Amino acid sequence: SSSAASDVYKRQNPDIHDIRIYQKLGRVDTKSLETVDQLLLILPAKPTGADFGKLPQGAKMQAVYRKHAAGSTPAFTTRLGNKRQTLVVAGTIAADASTFEQLTLGRRLVAEATSQKAGCVGICAVGFDTAAQTSIVKSILAAALAAAFRLPSYKSKPEPESIRTIRLLGVDGKIDTRRTEAEAKGNNLARWLTSQPPNVLDAVGYANLVRDMARDAGWQFKRFGTKELDAMGCGAFLAVAQGNDNDSASIVRLRYRPGDKRAKADLSLVGKGIIFDTGGTNLKPFEFMLDMHGDMQGSAVALGTLLAISEMQLPIAVDCWLAITENRTGPNAYKSQDVVTAANGKTIQTVHTDAEGRMALADALVLASREEPGMIFDYATLTGSCIRALTTRYSGVFTNRSDLHPALKRIGRNSGERVWPFPIGKEFMDDLKSDTADFMQCSIKGTGDHILAASFLAEFVENDVPWVHMDLAAGDNKGGLGHIASRCTGCGVRYTISAILDENLLKAKS
Repeated sequence: SSSAASDVYKRQNPDIHDIRIYQKLGRVDTKSLETVDQLLLILPAKPTGADFGKLPQGAKMQAVYRKHAAGSTPAFTTRLGNKRQTLVVAGTIAADASTFEQLTLGRRLVAEATSQKAGCVGICAVGFDTAAQTSIVKSILAAALAAAFRLPSYKSKPEPESIRTIRLLGVDGKIDTRRTEAEAKGNNLARWLTSQPPNVLDAVGYANLVRDMARDAGWQFKRFGTKELDAMGCGAFLAVAQGNDNDSASIVRLRYRPGDKRAKADLSLVGKGIIFDTGGTNLKPFEFMLDMHGDMQGSAVALGTLLAISEMQLPIAVDCWLAITENRTGPNAYKSQDVVTAANGKTIQTVHTDAEGRMALADALVLASREEPGMIFDYATLTGSCIRALTTRYSGVFTNRSDLHPALKRIGRNSGERVWPFPIGKEFMDDLKSDTADFMQCSIKGTGDHILAASFLAEFVENDVPWVHMDLAAGDNKGGLGHIASRCTGCGVRYTISAILDENLLKAKS
């Protein structure tokens, strides 16, 4: 049967409000400006009279621009003297600006343009060569698609209507927007799921929603319940799940196979899906527990990435594993000093019940790696230590292939979802030595916990499968990040698509 979360998803599904995108090639004319309510105008860092001369009423815009401080965002705003009274919101940027800078400009311009009633939004970049224009327009489009999407709302009054139409004006040649749209759908899904209240998106409802999505998308779906997981020896995941007062927890496996249905996965996506994290027996303080409905963002990013891949119909085989449970208090909840056995037979001495994410991921990684995929990406809002190291502007990346570090940083620059690599290895496991088990779950001191957590997870990747772990420090950033205006950023979807398409990481791995 359909779940409450699935019913809500059908009502608030991003496909319900698909944005119509039109393109007008060549010079921007008066007629094309009549079609938009707001115009996002992007100019070079030091625009010239020739740049303004490419626009109707360009002299008026230049006069307004000169009254504003150089480098401000927006560079200026004005209304055109046309029937629609088009609001022009302009920004300036260097032709060689990074993707992150382009996306950030997009977020700020869109916010200014849509602070009143949103309508038909135009995007226009003048004064750049074709390559720079294309890159900038795509980044601004990504920001508009993110802003157009409505996150879950349960207010008695409906939210105001958002952007419905986007027009790309004055482009030198037709821009292929399919990837930008697919990445936006994946990111929007990740943010939508992460923003759901925990009583709507509970563990059973989440699995049912994923089942419904799989049916619609043509993915293979399998839910491993707690009894099956017990038979499979998944004691690390079940230690976290045993605090639930019902049999709600599960590990869900999805398969996307555009070709041979029996093919091994080229890529396996693994996500931490802790629906709500109380901290367990080691209870979190109020301020740290308040937003723990978002502790399943890793699984949402994995699912959003799968959706983006499926939308683009990429010719790769993909598995997706979602470790879905709550981390509860209660008489049956696991405790410090419990010893549990993971699916690979390794024993773990529990130290702190709020280090539950690595426990849930451990068994999911065993199951994923036993399928011998070409590469594994896992995603998790895993450690406060990573945030302390990087702030919430970057995410941490870890891998069992250290020669991938330069590529992982490049992917962050290409996608605008910036990362920084950290080391892992057996030497760090010295800090997790245990007298009663193969190793401890975490260090009592907690120093470098992001590195210790990733080193711990590496112990559960079998068959020497190339593996990348993303500790999503940038998954939650007050005021938004890059092109995303919401606090929940959905970081990881664009990153992984860039890894596949820009860095060709699935073939370049060693």
